[in-house]
Amino acid sequence: MRQTLQLARLLQLASPALPVGAYTYSQGLEWAVESGVIRDEATAGRWIADLLLHGIGRYEAPLVAALMAAWSIGATGEIARLNGDFLASRESAELRAETAQMGFSMRRLLHDLRDDSLAYVAAAVETLPALAFPTAWAGIAAAWGIPAEAAVTAYLWSWAENQVMAALKAVPLGQASGQRLLAELGGRIPAVAAAALQLPESAWCNFTPAFAIACARHETQYSRLFRS
Repeated sequence: MRQTLQLARLLQLASPALPVGAYTYSQGLEWAVESGVIRDEATAGRWIADLLLHGIGRYEAPLVAALMAAWSIGATGEIARLNGDFLASRESAELRAETAQMGFSMRRLLHDLRDDSLAYVAAAVETLPALAFPTAWAGIAAAWGIPAEAAVTAYLWSWAENQVMAALKAVPLGQASGQRLLAELGGRIPAVAAAALQLPESAWCNFTPAFAIACARHETQYSRLFRS
């Protein structure tokens, strides 16, 4: 019963219904479409997979695991450090605003859930002047007792699903294309998650120049659907 509850809680955290507005962000993908870098299913898959392997998988995913470990032992200083590092790592104003807005929504959700097991997390995030989304997400996952490997896998899946949904709208692509992309990305995620759990902080890396350029260019894109 406990494992089943953990699974249900994890599905809730990874759900597109999580009220943080993730669907309004493309993280530079919309500019990649505008510029012609992404123009069909194949190029969309290559863009998202590259970010999964070389960006989020090597920085954000191990950071979530480290945050979960810190939350599990109440290491507030470490939580604040990792939160600050993630905010500082955002390459554009839009990306920083995105994680801060989603973090703000997670702060509110912590209270709206009315779950006593989240009381410590809710109190701790109030001490942070700006709350990054992964910090709050990892805090809830840790408080609900979700294993780190499962949590990181779900975090990566949620990100990939949001990227695919953005591609469906912006390229645009059909639903079958979206499912093929998700199947391909889903097949890669277990290995990425496993590697992230073993990656020491000295090896974390989010050096993805094309992604940073896309995010910065999106800020002045004339016509757009997404906020990043």
